[in-house]
Amino acid sequence: MYAITDGPRPDLLDVVAQALAGGARLLQYRDKSADEARRHAEAVALRQLCTTHAVLLIINDDVALAQVVAADGVHLGRDDDDIAAARAVLGEDAIIGVSCYDSLTRAQIAARSGASYIAFGAFFASPTKPLAPHAPLDLLRQSAALGVPRVAIGGITPDNAASLVEAGADYLAVISAVFGATDVRAAARRFAHLYPQD
Repeated sequence: MYAITDGPRPDLLDVVAQALAGGARLLQYRDKSADEARRHAEAVALRQLCTTHAVLLIINDDVALAQVVAADGVHLGRDDDDIAAARAVLGEDAIIGVSCYDSLTRAQIAARSGASYIAFGAFFASPTKPLAPHAPLDLLRQSAALGVPRVAIGGITPDNAASLVEAGADYLAVISAVFGATDVRAAARRFAHLYPQD
């Protein structure tokens, strides 16, 4: 399970700790606000939390913040830095994920350019991005030969996720179905249990 935070909230560290305890394997810090001081402080605290839980920390869209807090990597969207530029800053070992939306062509280019993983979505109606293009399930099968992990995102719940796992999603990226849940740890555990437990 790939947990993605949902912007400014006073209980951020508490709910992230619950998600990690519930079985999240990746955490993306996603905060589109302009409060740089708060974002930096939160990213530092999340770095420590992820280290404690042996979970990888990815920063959404902000290569500079990822560098300064020594995050494990960055996630890039359509309007962000390119992969080579991000890797030049973060180093060869950095995880660089790329949003590919509903485009196999974009995924092919990203894989050739050195993306660590590719993300497709939205597979279902997304409360976070209601206008996101719909990604067909077959994209996960068509992209199997690219040789990089595939992330599914967009409106995923424990009840609709099995089809994505079956189609080849290596990670399920989830925002509202975990961080909007009454019991965040239990919600995370439901997603984690969709994959064989090691």
